[in-house]
Amino acid sequence: MKKIKKIKIKVNGKFKSISDNYKILDLVKDLKIPLKKVAIELNQEIMDKKKISKIILKKNDKIEIVHFIGGG
Repeated sequence: MKKIKKIKIKVNGKFKSISDNYKILDLVKDLKIPLKKVAIELNQEIMDKKKISKIILKKNDKIEIVHFIGGG
């Protein structure tokens, strides 16, 4: 039986333990984030939403998820 390796990442300033081979898309789904209303930054680089299903998170990655708020 293969043991699932856990790694720590930081999401909006809070540490989160995730399993190895966890993608940004998995994080978005787990946090129930509406993709159309957010910008996702990985290690201070804005991510292309078309690529988040392919990007695997690594130990100590820092993710910032910024919600767009309408107003005027």
